[in-house]
Amino acid sequence: MKERTMKKRTAAGALIIAMVFLALLAGCGKSSKTGDNKGMELLNVSYDPTREFYAKYNELFSEYWKDKTGEEITVTQSHGGSGSQARSVIEGNEADVVTLALAHDVTAIEEAGLIEKGWIEEFDGNSAPYTSTIVFLVRKGNEKGIQDWDDLVKDGVEVITPNPKTSGGACWNFLAAWAYEQKQNGGDEEAAKAFLNKLYENVLVLDSGARGATNTFVENGQGDVLIAWENEAYLSMEQYPGEYEIVAPSISILAEPSVAVVDSNAKDHGTEELSKAYLEYLYSADAQRLAGENYYRPSDQEILKEFSDQFNLDMDLVTIDDFGGWNAAYDTYFNDGAVFDQIYGS
Repeated sequence: MKERTMKKRTAAGALIIAMVFLALLAGCGKSSKTGDNKGMELLNVSYDPTREFYAKYNELFSEYWKDKTGEEITVTQSHGGSGSQARSVIEGNEADVVTLALAHDVTAIEEAGLIEKGWIEEFDGNSAPYTSTIVFLVRKGNEKGIQDWDDLVKDGVEVITPNPKTSGGACWNFLAAWAYEQKQNGGDEEAAKAFLNKLYENVLVLDSGARGATNTFVENGQGDVLIAWENEAYLSMEQYPGEYEIVAPSISILAEPSVAVVDSNAKDHGTEELSKAYLEYLYSADAQRLAGENYYRPSDQEILKEFSDQFNLDMDLVTIDDFGGWNAAYDTYFNDGAVFDQIYGS
């Protein structure tokens, strides 16, 4: 009798433990994307210079979504070099949306089967709700007299720029410099390689991402010139008034940061509608003005004109199409063994 009672107690205890374990599993599954009484959660995996913009945009969108649906949401953001961020999503980072530095990084996620084909046509402007360009940030007084790309290859000039193998911004930097030299020498590729080789010989630190490069130049005080996103340069000017100057080179490039829903993850998380709305709202007038206030160029041309006193709208800008698109540009310049590896390793 005693033995039978013990068996019953043991069985009952095992059943209770199993029930608790299943409840914990259910709770974990629920909190991963919906939370307990916290509404939906959304993860935006982005590139590193967008931190400040998305911190404000997330508040703006959350208010819009609550007014529209009555639902409260939580948006979490992740930042790093654009290429590194793309790889993290491919390797399992469960982003609902990506807002990366260039289309090629989003295409890599598409090719991994996580984003549906045709993403670049889902939103206006090649799914780039704001743009930027590449400028130089120098210290107040511009002691080295830096005015254009050819000044960056002079002896004694220390350059800060990130690594094109990990940073989308660094790819824009490289292509802008290449476009300048191509115009100077009539399209001579060997001359352009020699020019870029000299430029990278002058690079003091090759950080993994654009924000890391900014910190090297601004926080750590290294280098004479930072090749930077326009928005990063303006942000540094705002945070350190009177310490820096922006120099616009004679030729730069139209940088189009791309956005996309990570369809596979959004479907798993039940956030498909929310994810699409999050990216669509980037094109709203309020969000476009917020982009301008954070030194990105609004894609809405009428709103862009409101910032004509802030941006140089007459800059000579090449585009990625001048390089045959991103697939061709990567094959020529950034894939293993391509031009960047040839010049940086030489």
